[in-house]
Amino acid sequence: MRKINLTRYTDFIVEKTTELLKIDSPTGYTEEAAAWVKKEFSALGFKAEITNKGGVLVNFGGSDKKNGLLLEAHVDTLGGMVATIKGNGRLQLTNLGGMNPNNAETEIVRVITKFNGTYGGTFQLNNASIHVNGDYNDTKRSWDTCEVVLDEDVNSKEDTEKLGISVGDIVCFDPNVRVTKSGYIKSRFLDDKLSVGILLGFAKYLKDKMITPKRALYAHITVFEEVGHGGCGNVPAGVSEAISVDMGCVGEGLTCTEKQVSICAKDSGGPYSYPVVKGLMEAAKKSGADFAVDIYPHYGSDVEATLGAGSDVKHGLIGAGVYASHGYERSHRDGAENVLRLLIGYIC
Repeated sequence: MRKINLTRYTDFIVEKTTELLKIDSPTGYTEEAAAWVKKEFSALGFKAEITNKGGVLVNFGGSDKKNGLLLEAHVDTLGGMVATIKGNGRLQLTNLGGMNPNNAETEIVRVITKFNGTYGGTFQLNNASIHVNGDYNDTKRSWDTCEVVLDEDVNSKEDTEKLGISVGDIVCFDPNVRVTKSGYIKSRFLDDKLSVGILLGFAKYLKDKMITPKRALYAHITVFEEVGHGGCGNVPAGVSEAISVDMGCVGEGLTCTEKQVSICAKDSGGPYSYPVVKGLMEAAKKSGADFAVDIYPHYGSDVEATLGAGSDVKHGLIGAGVYASHGYERSHRDGAENVLRLLIGYIC
């Protein structure tokens, strides 16, 4: 079977992913990103609405409303929150989601206050000058041993409070987006903004080819996946199957690369539905998608939250291979294209 040329849609995916990556959206602070997602799906001609919880529900149409398919991806990312304003005016953080101080050290941050705008800073080890701190190399990086050094003239708790910074303010870490000539996409938070970009590319494909899916088809772009309850609600009536489009794991002991689409057979929550995994593999082979089947040892997805909330659905998980998950991540445009190819083969 001759593979269809999807280059223009892969270009579109990379373009839209890059735009979305530049919008801060840690869990709990996702309104701007969700509004952008709604606008982009609406611009492609599909009905999109913001849910009460803050996610985006998209309706792609389809006549078989008793056997619907729901695709789930998430726009919320990792981040931080001000836990304490220290006596020296610096900020001690608590994490939002699985943000890890071991790979966040020296990252540029933005502190989003509730009423007084945004302030810049850097996330550093306490006493970060190696020429001064003899314990620099041996200090365990944790939320207790690291701090935000604000780019403001502050030397006390009172100085920082005068800026309008307070406990509970959101702290966003810079994504540092790069797309290389060789096709690699490097950024924090490819998990899961790359998948949102892929679903936009899929939507554009449906529009351009004037395809109406046979099964009722929906997408739910969730906003609380990183804390475990993103996919708990908003399953449209008649949906019998849900597939999480998230990152595919790349690392020791796994077969997936950044250039492939990963089909997950089992993760920390247990096995995915056998007929769905088998169907995805068959569709990948028929469509010419380069794929790998793996087991993820430390992973949970939106669709497991959907099941945990009591939805009676079959479930699956796919995604572009992403290396260095929850850190400075890397994928490749080929991986995104292979996810798109699999979605087309499985649905159209």
